[in-house]
Amino acid sequence: MAQPSTKPQSSQNLTARYLRVRRQTEALAATLSDADATAQSMEDASPAKWHLAHTTWFFEEFMLAPVFGECVRFHDKFSYLFNSYYDAVGTRHARPMRGLLTRPSLEEVLIYRAHVDTRMADLFEDHPEACELLDLGLAHEQQHQELLLTDILHLFAQNPLRPALKPEVNLQTANLEAAPLTWDRFEGRQVEIGHSAPDFAFDCETPMHEVIVRPFELSSRTVTNREWLAFVNDGGYLDPKFWLSDGYATAQASEWQAPLYWHKSGDAWHTMTLSGRQRLNLEAPVTHISYYEADAYATWAGARLPTEQEWEVAARETDLRGTFAGTGYYQPQVQADVSERYFFGDVWEWTASPFTPYPGFSVADGAVGEYNGKFMSGQMVLRGGSCVTPDAHIRATYRNFFHPDKRWQFSGLRLARDAD
Repeated sequence: MAQPSTKPQSSQNLTARYLRVRRQTEALAATLSDADATAQSMEDASPAKWHLAHTTWFFEEFMLAPVFGECVRFHDKFSYLFNSYYDAVGTRHARPMRGLLTRPSLEEVLIYRAHVDTRMADLFEDHPEACELLDLGLAHEQQHQELLLTDILHLFAQNPLRPALKPEVNLQTANLEAAPLTWDRFEGRQVEIGHSAPDFAFDCETPMHEVIVRPFELSSRTVTNREWLAFVNDGGYLDPKFWLSDGYATAQASEWQAPLYWHKSGDAWHTMTLSGRQRLNLEAPVTHISYYEADAYATWAGARLPTEQEWEVAARETDLRGTFAGTGYYQPQVQADVSERYFFGDVWEWTASPFTPYPGFSVADGAVGEYNGKFMSGQMVLRGGSCVTPDAHIRATYRNFFHPDKRWQFSGLRLARDAD
């Protein structure tokens, strides 16, 4: 659930906002074949076709059906096929089996999207008062834009041909050196964090509340591939003294030796990207690491991960700019400007904080109350957005979350330490 916007908008404005997000999702999938869009590479990932349909079902289920009734539905079985986790809505197709949905075809899913888009235009025109969930629906679709890209990368990485979603990308920072890592000090104090403005935010970002932070320091940029390689070469993956117990057990059982998608050919490291297999850019931010790996590296480096409170205090003092999906690179860029403090874009940053409710948090009524609250257990918070996050989707208060062993997202780390 979310904090809805209360500002009235014209039907033309509502339609334009809605279609802008919808067309962007379709553009991301425009070069995929039906086979590309159907395959599922692991349980955590979903087929591109499912993302396209699920985001459409969300509008049909939570905005259209309550107004127009069951007759508005495109297909009587699609609610079962494309519900994700909303128990209050009803039963659903098992998540690990989404890749077996050879039908409906990609073409039919796109027709489904067009059908719902048409009925949403009717809603905007005739029932603008019923659009309080539009902000949530659009933010939800933007989340799935990012998931679609990360899931396609994981799928293509399983293919020995190493296909590319975007085969020709000239990275602007490919030949630059990362800025020297420096430390910024922040004084201890009582501060307020969280979201309170009238504009949109997810419910888990609220309410704004007071916290106490002790004096701390944060690194001026995220850790690079070169710095991570030093950890690899020093035997960091094999030495249990750097690892949490669960992390070390997971790393050994999964035979982790480097970040996800890294592989060595001769003396050179390569990685899989959405532009295909590429030689590892040692100056770019390291990505596709788990919380366990991030915590182990920080310990090895004589530092720690920041808490989400520390991260937010520091990040809100910087401009909200960075490498996001709108650049079209879909890869972390070298953080080269010594005058910048890089808090947004490139890679999601693991924090030391568990994803738990803020003081005063309450779950909304109805099925949409399941959006975030039911996941506040066993997951860790990430901050800042990544190179595949939609540009307008991020803010300093945004709380992403994943289980500590997950690596397929564009996740990296920033170092922190206590200040004297």
